[in-house]
Amino acid sequence: MAHRADISEITSSLARTTLQANQPYVFLNTAISIADVIEELFELPADPPSLYLDLEGTNLSRYRSISILQIFVLPHNRTYLIDIHTLKENAFAKAASNGQTLKNLLETKSVPKVFFDVRNDSDALYNCFRITLAGVQDLQLMELTTRNFSKKYKLGKEKGLKLFTPERGGSYEVFNVRPLALDIMQYCVQDVQFLPRLWQKYNRKLSQWAEKVQAEANARILASRSASYNGKGRHMALAPRGWH
Repeated sequence: MAHRADISEITSSLARTTLQANQPYVFLNTAISIADVIEELFELPADPPSLYLDLEGTNLSRYRSISILQIFVLPHNRTYLIDIHTLKENAFAKAASNGQTLKNLLETKSVPKVFFDVRNDSDALYNCFRITLAGVQDLQLMELTTRNFSKKYKLGKEKGLKLFTPERGGSYEVFNVRPLALDIMQYCVQDVQFLPRLWQKYNRKLSQWAEKVQAEANARILASRSASYNGKGRHMALAPRGWH
């Protein structure tokens, strides 16, 4: 399969998108507030997936830090922004009334979780908090079988990128400033709210690729935990070896 443009080119411009009244979000910055949400997230439909996730941080990787974990909950049309920068390990450890934690949610195979290129998120979660992701569906891999990025998602991040990428005059530290700026919250919400539409678009075309895509998603998670993993460079946009 032909190689892909770098992910920063693929997901380019939120300039014309704003939060709408029907796109509520909740900023969770206490362990108790996270525990209150976790129980319901275990009880949602699995097909189509209910949870769509992303992470933000200062040059996200095993060597830096996670600032925000975003979870868009499709059945509720709501995004949770979890303050990992403030809570650190406590965000993942507080149990809900059913005994489940955010760590359990991320590690269970029974709850599908959709990411767009899970590798660096997995790298950061594992090496910073020893969280081993499972139940992951990778939208980038699904897209690679269709050869056609959604134009809506292409118009996805330009405004946000200007806020924090150093090469565009920003700073990744904006994700660690508290209180979190409204435009950064908007960026975080918009980053995940388009993912269900992409999943629907690509899932319709998977057919015989479904098992191969899932196997490669699992392989990506395993590779991201290795000592030799490198999450930067053009190779991150290439199709897996052997895909045509």
